[in-house]
Amino acid sequence: MIVLTRLNRSRFAVNPDLIERIQVTPDTTLIMVDGATFVVAEPLDAVIDAIVAFRARVLSTALVSTPVIDAEPDTSSVAANTGGTD
Repeated sequence: MIVLTRLNRSRFAVNPDLIERIQVTPDTTLIMVDGATFVVAEPLDAVIDAIVAFRARVLSTALVSTPVIDAEPDTSSVAANTGGTD
């Protein structure tokens, strides 16, 4: 979520994945995928910077919390168990 400011100075959070487009006419207006619109006090560049920072945090968090997987699987137990009887 990114936090933005409405023209009446109330702050709200919006999911940037649901923003379809942003236009400046002259106020910055977010048009959401469901057709909802939000007019915000922040300029277009600030909204884009907030979205970029949000996506960077998501990727950074995913990278840090993802376990490292070995490039080659350990097949030693499979090879040891293939000579058994039926």
